[in-house]
This record gives sequence, structure tokens and C-alpha cells, in this order.
Amino acid sequence: MSTPFKLVRVPSLKTVTDFRAHLQSLNLDLKLDDEIAQGDASPLVKKANWRGRTIGNRWAIHPMEGWDGTTSGGVTEPMIRRWHRFGESGAKMIWGGEAMAVRPDGRANMNQLIINRENQAGIAQLRETLLAAHKEKFGTTDDLIIGFQLTHSGRFCRPHDKKRWESRIAYRHPILDAKFNVTSDDQILTDDDLKCLVEAYIEAAKIAADIGADFVDIKHCHGYLLHEFLGAHTRPGAYGGSFENRTRLIREIAAGIRAVAPKLGLGVRLSAFDFVPFKPNPELSQPAKPGPGMPEDFSHLLPYRYQFGINPNNPLEYDLTETKLLLKLFSDLGIDLVNLSAGSPYYNPHIQRPAAYPPSDGYQPHEDPLISVTRQINVVAELKAAFPELLFVGSGYSYLQEYLPHVAQYYLRNGHVDIVGLGRMVLSYPHMLADATTNGKLSEPKLICRTFSDCTTAPRNGLRSGCYPLDDYYKTFEDAPQLKAVKSGKVP
Repeated sequence: MSTPFKLVRVPSLKTVTDFRAHLQSLNLDLKLDDEIAQGDASPLVKKANWRGRTIGNRWAIHPMEGWDGTTSGGVTEPMIRRWHRFGESGAKMIWGGEAMAVRPDGRANMNQLIINRENQAGIAQLRETLLAAHKEKFGTTDDLIIGFQLTHSGRFCRPHDKKRWESRIAYRHPILDAKFNVTSDDQILTDDDLKCLVEAYIEAAKIAADIGADFVDIKHCHGYLLHEFLGAHTRPGAYGGSFENRTRLIREIAAGIRAVAPKLGLGVRLSAFDFVPFKPNPELSQPAKPGPGMPEDFSHLLPYRYQFGINPNNPLEYDLTETKLLLKLFSDLGIDLVNLSAGSPYYNPHIQRPAAYPPSDGYQPHEDPLISVTRQINVVAELKAAFPELLFVGSGYSYLQEYLPHVAQYYLRNGHVDIVGLGRMVLSYPHMLADATTNGKLSEPKLICRTFSDCTTAPRNGLRSGCYPLDDYYKTFEDAPQLKAVKSGKVP
């Protein structure tokens, strides 16, 4: 699996014909249109309906935590700028804006935004900034919906020190514990701890409603706490073991939010499937360059019972059986917005955020990233077909680069996804799809994200996230020289 191979980079594929030929060479079933459609001919500008509201087009902005708040979880100038650009993007759905911690101890870093009464005015300012930017450029915000993402980072908590894990977990994991300094059962959240956590989510949602959010995302993705609970097969008690127990938290949180904010919409960003954790191949790694990815040894752990949406007999394959049970539960609970992702950027980033260039804690591609793109897009299509009543936001599109609009159009037109979600590529080119649908082309190709992963390498090394290669603001940002030193291997 980790044998080096020659990566064909997307910018080298100069035409749609070239791109299709490359997909065929990889035996990938990924469809795309021949041209970028313009104006009303584009499926990207078709309106969507949600709970009697109109969503003005078919692209969304994913939540992008910038590791750039105050140490008390408050708002800063780079954060305000980011939300302003989200407003200018033209997207009519803003899914989260930031990952907002529901408690200080649940932060993934000491500069993460905390949604509490102390920070309520600052978060309201973020929303107002986004609305004003959108109205100035597009004339109206009546067809724009904004949700806040609520989270507890669980295994990935670092609330007091950028380099010190303070993990709180659902269960002991035979592979991940060592990587994230889990050494004691005392780090497992007790059932009583979880009752307090449910109340924190409910209070956070009430604050979101008071600020004016249209919905909240009860985050269940990327290995963070609520996602980890979906895989808590080995946990005893009321919150582990059976599917009913492993979904108790989402049922309790949803019911509590309904009681205090009955008009607030509910959504979930979900890692629909997972793979066993990966690592750089040590035989092919160099001091400043990790080797290609390879799976951690799981041979002694079969049947594998430590993650969600994974084949227990071969954890290098996904299994959507419980994913579909969960989506049925969402439908029953009135959770009608679902944003689908996969895996975790902390332990298998290639399936979640396909990239040509890995972050500093990642690994080089061991296969063409288009394999992971195709997997995500086609899993969304399968789940959309099974649950047509849910509104699905798809992920994994950024690596498509020049061909993102061509692929997005095809899957939207054919009903395989409802809304296409864009992540960190909007840091450099926030108006990419507004540009495409207005002009029938991408008029600023130099701004297209090439998946350099600086936006991840920076925070992995205690710096603030941003598009350092392409965004002029970050090219001259005060963290830029430190990031350059990290990448050159001059910082240990």
C-alpha cells in the first residue's frame, strides 16, 4: 500500500478530456460536466427549500476554526476578516463559521472560540459582519442561512497549552491512546460527566438562538467527542455498547435543545465512515519529510470494534449499515440538515481531506487523492438516495481544483447531493463559485487552492491558520516567518 508512486497533479490536466482520461486510468466512477454552466443554467444557483425558508443557491461554507481567538475564547481581527470573506463568497449556507467549543475544557486549542455568555456579543459581531458583507455584495440576506457548529474536542483537547494534550475520551483506543497521551481510565468521561456535557450543549444552543443563528450543528465528525461516542462499542453502561446507547447523547442533546429553542434548526456534520488510523511508512520517511501513508497494524484487533462506519472484519473498508441507522434516527428526531465528511484529519487525513501536499503531522500520498474524493462523493450519493427527505451537504471537493464546478454541477443536477460544501479552499478564493456561475469560468486561477496544507501545518505547530501561499494577508502575516522555518526543518 505504501509503495511510492508518481502523483499526477490536477493542474497538469489541462482539459476536461485529460481529467476524464486520468479518472479512467484510476478506474474511478466520478462524473463531471464538459463545461462550467453560467447564470440560471447552472445547478449551483438553483434555490433550495428548508423549513419554509429559501436557500438562495447550492453551495455552502464549511466551518473553519482558525486557532486565532483570544485565550478566553473571544473574537479577534483575523476571525472577523474570515467571516467577512464568508459573507462575500456568495454561498447561501454558512455551516458553522467556526467550530465553537461548548465548554472551555473542550477546546482543541487555547485560542478556540467558546460559545458562552461572555463571548456572546463577539459572536454576534461575527454574524453581523458576515450578513453586512453579503448584503453589500449580493443585495439581500433573506435567502441566506447561518448555522453555528457546537463541539467538544474530546480526545483532541488542548485547552491550556498548544503542545499538551488534555484528552477526555469515550473509551480506551488501542491505537490512538499512545498518540494522544491517553494513559489512564480517569480520562474517560463518566456517565455523570456526560449529563453535565448535555447541559452545556443545550446552553450553547440557547445562546446561538439568542444571537440569531438559523440552526446549530451538533458536531459528530473527525474523531471529536460525539463522533467518538458513535464508535464506543467497548464502553460499558448507558452510553456504550448497543447502537441505542451509543446514540443516547445526540438524542438527549436534541431533546434539550428543542425544549429551550424550539424554532432553532438542527443539523449534524457527520463522519459517515472511517478507516483504521494511518501513519507515515517509517522505512520511507526522512527527518523533514514523512513517508507515504500506511495503516497501523490492526491484525491483533480483529474483529475491529473501535470506530464508526467501519468494516469490523477489515477496517480498511467502510460499512454504512450503522450510518444508515443513524440517518434514520436523525430523520425521526427532526434533524434534517446533514453535512457528510469522513474519518479524521488527526489519524487518517487522506480519506477526509485529500491533498497533494501533507501537513507536517501527516504523510505523503500513498495513492491518488482522487480515490478519496470519489469515495466521499459517491457515499453521499448513496445516502441521499436512501434518505431523500434529508438535506445533504457534500464534502471532499477541494482537491478537484479547476474541475470542482464541473463535478459539482453533475452531482447537483442528478440529485446525488443537495448542496456542495467548500472548506479551506475559500480562504484563498472565497468567491470561486460565484465567479464560476457568473462568468462561466474561474477567472482567478492563481487563487485556486493547491492543497499545500499550510492552513493545517501552521496550527499543528502552534501558529494561526490561514492560506499563507496564496492570500496576501497571510503572506505578510506575523506568523509567516515561523511557518517558513517549520517547513524548512529549522524548528524541531
